[in-house]
Amino acid sequence: MVTTTKAEQLAMTFLVDDLEIPAEDQSFFLIISARETGSSWTVVEIGVAGLPDKWVLQVFDTGQCDPCYTFISPMPKGEDADLSEFPDRIAEVVATERANNEPLQ
Repeated sequence: MVTTTKAEQLAMTFLVDDLEIPAEDQSFFLIISARETGSSWTVVEIGVAGLPDKWVLQVFDTGQCDPCYTFISPMPKGEDADLSEFPDRIAEVVATERANNEPLQ
C-alpha cells in the first residue's frame, strides 16, 4: 500500500521527468491535492504555482504511475500571455498542453 505522501512524491517525480522539466525549474510545481480512491490507487493533482492549470495523475498501490494522465485548464487555446514570467520549458509545456486541451466550460 502506498501512502498519500508517497503517492504525491511518485506522481511529482513521474510528471517532471515525463515533461522533461530541468531540475532548477521543478520547484515551480506543487501538489494541489491527493486523495485515495479506494484501495488500489491515489489521484494526485499537480500544478504550477501561479497558474490555473493542473495535471491529474493516478498512482497505483504498486507505486506505478499511470502514463495516461490528464491535463485540465480553464484557459482557452492560445491564451498564453501569463506564461511569459515562467522558465522557457515550463511555458512551452503548458502552452502545448493548453493547445491540445478542451477548456473547461
